[in-house]
Amino acid sequence: MKAMVIAALALVASPAVHAAGPEAGRWSFTLFGGVDTPVSGDVHTGATVDVPDLGPLNPALAGVAAQLRIGSRSHARVYDMATVGGLSVARAVSDRLEWFGDIRQTRASRGRLQVGDAFVPALNTALPVYGGFSAYKATSIEGGARWYFMEAGAARPYVAARLGATRTDDIKATFEIPDAGITIPDAPFYSSNWAVSAGVDLGVSVPVSARGSFVAETGIRYVDSLDGDDSAIGPLGLASINDTGRRVSVPLTVALRWDF
Repeated sequence: MKAMVIAALALVASPAVHAAGPEAGRWSFTLFGGVDTPVSGDVHTGATVDVPDLGPLNPALAGVAAQLRIGSRSHARVYDMATVGGLSVARAVSDRLEWFGDIRQTRASRGRLQVGDAFVPALNTALPVYGGFSAYKATSIEGGARWYFMEAGAARPYVAARLGATRTDDIKATFEIPDAGITIPDAPFYSSNWAVSAGVDLGVSVPVSARGSFVAETGIRYVDSLDGDDSAIGPLGLASINDTGRRVSVPLTVALRWDF
């Protein structure tokens, strides 16, 4: 990101500023980076299941029953804001329309939070259950069209639509009931998979040299459901909680574009 800012300042300092941007028949290359904030979608849904014997999870609790009460937890609560970066290539059909294709990586640090509780009738109390989820890592390959509202000017606003696929790396989860001495470490939760992704962009391109532009963009992104792995949580009756994973987010990026 620092390198992009330095390059942008260097372009701004060039003596002549022209109407860079789409020009029929020309190609362009763009380097972008920023943040991506989830606004909808769950990492897991909720479920309530009876566990007749906690002994397999902690031998000291053999014969003790409990009720697991897991609540839904969103991408925003588990991962919060992610970083995003990538490359884009476009070819202009006219001075206002271009087709583009890009590759983008999205990453968010691992998250840990309370995901529910375990009610133990013998103690007449509820013990907190915590979940720790490995980092969210996704790679998107998408293409689409971008329409500029004007052919020239100090700033060129545009709208774009995109469609493609996103590969999300596998996600593991560690579940803990500290007060009961129970830990299920690194349980498979989602398997790596490809899913449909799409989005709409709104942005503005500001020419800073004969062929260079500084671009700011936002929009909305959608990634379809992930591939749940029930090998560890299925025997607990929680197989349904990872039948989700879809993600809706709002990116905010800046970019350097070069037309050639």
